[in-house]
Amino acid sequence: MKAGILALQGAFREHREVLDALGVEAVEVRTPAQLGALDALILPGGESTTMSKLLDSSGVRAPLAGMLADGFPVLGTCAGMILLARDVVDGRPDQESFGAVDVTVRRNAYGRQRDSFEAGLVVDGLAGGPFPGVFIRAPRIESVGGDVEVLARHDDVPVLARQGAVVVASFHPELSDDLRLHEWFLQQAS
Repeated sequence: MKAGILALQGAFREHREVLDALGVEAVEVRTPAQLGALDALILPGGESTTMSKLLDSSGVRAPLAGMLADGFPVLGTCAGMILLARDVVDGRPDQESFGAVDVTVRRNAYGRQRDSFEAGLVVDGLAGGPFPGVFIRAPRIESVGGDVEVLARHDDVPVLARQGAVVVASFHPELSDDLRLHEWFLQQAS
């Protein structure tokens, strides 16, 4: 298994550490050529408008859009979820998302940095008790389309969802000491 982490901006190092702990060959993706020969890709948390601009300037956007259209497995966390959403509320007018998951998300809906919190999440298909969801300036899923499977909720709001091979999370699984969500995603991708 060879997994990439979009390494243009954001929490890519933390995702790399999780992949390393799982014994997965990890590639920090900064160029289109680095997308080749991957089995899965992670779009990390960070600043979604900056990441959107860097996807264009690096030349990664177009090949990644093609991979998504072909059903390539991608995990998007926080800002990564914003980049994968069909619609973004409170985004910049020039911000472009991939539309890979039929969800509408609201940027920073859980508040500012000081409003960050951790919550135990019951995740469908994930054994071993609640998963520690770390919410930092997190986006909120406002609506989901009919082909979207909601895998976890917090206060009855979807926070983890899947459509086809694409999984999106409002929270940062890479910031917990729990490797189960990454491990589950990689098993789904194989």
